[in-house]
Amino acid sequence: MGKCTICRSISPDMWTRRTLMRGLAGLAALPLAACAAAPIPQPQRPRATSRTVTVPADFGLDTVIDINHANQVSDFAQLRRGVQAVIHKASEGNDWFDPLYARRRQQAEAVGLLWGAYHFGTRQHPGAEQAAAFLAAAKPGPATLLALDLELNERWPANSMQLGQAEDFVATVLWATGRLPLLYVQPAWADGAALRGQSLGGAIGPGSILARCDLWLADYRDQPELPLGWAGRGWQLWQYAGDGGHGPFADSAQRVAGVDRCDRNLFFGDDAALGRWWVDAAV
Repeated sequence: MGKCTICRSISPDMWTRRTLMRGLAGLAALPLAACAAAPIPQPQRPRATSRTVTVPADFGLDTVIDINHANQVSDFAQLRRGVQAVIHKASEGNDWFDPLYARRRQQAEAVGLLWGAYHFGTRQHPGAEQAAAFLAAAKPGPATLLALDLELNERWPANSMQLGQAEDFVATVLWATGRLPLLYVQPAWADGAALRGQSLGGAIGPGSILARCDLWLADYRDQPELPLGWAGRGWQLWQYAGDGGHGPFADSAQRVAGVDRCDRNLFFGDDAALGRWWVDAAV
């Protein structure tokens, strides 16, 4: 799979609040949105300095959002003025499909937005079955970014996707499409930590097929931490705020014109790199 050359050559380390605010300064005139996802629980554990993320001040493009049917989008043309890419939920488990996915995809692509689809993994069904359902729902085109949302199931913790299921999901997508999906995960969850009495069932190690996926890091702290499986690679997207603006950057994740709420994500690179990476990751 193609990777952004910039992201390969620079090892990310730590984002400070000052650095992020500097990166958001150009968006100060835009009304930004709060976010839709539930806050990610953060277990207490020692910080590993070698795994914190440092990015130069001129990196971190804040023009990627993710949404689902619960987010109200009023105007995609207006949204396009401040956003370059949208990742939309397509499916969950093997029997739930986002009812707004297809219509919104058509509207977003019509105004020139980059489009992505994500699947929320569950424990109820085999990973391969979920991958088949996801691909049927997402109907990926040549430039559709694919992603697996691997996290604690807040509504039903015991129904959280397990490590083996996630690996089967990714392997099935790779077999069917020839590409690896982006992997959305919180660092402690990826490292096998227990949250609400549940866990992934093991840590994602460097040898797992999951660690071959580009990382969509979910961490609402001002200093995000890399999962062990990506310690030598870094992240491509960092979801730094969500669900109504939880976390230290809530004041920066205000309203995005054209949508009532959304998750906010930084891309590790500039405008040109985002376009190249999005296309490379989708083919």
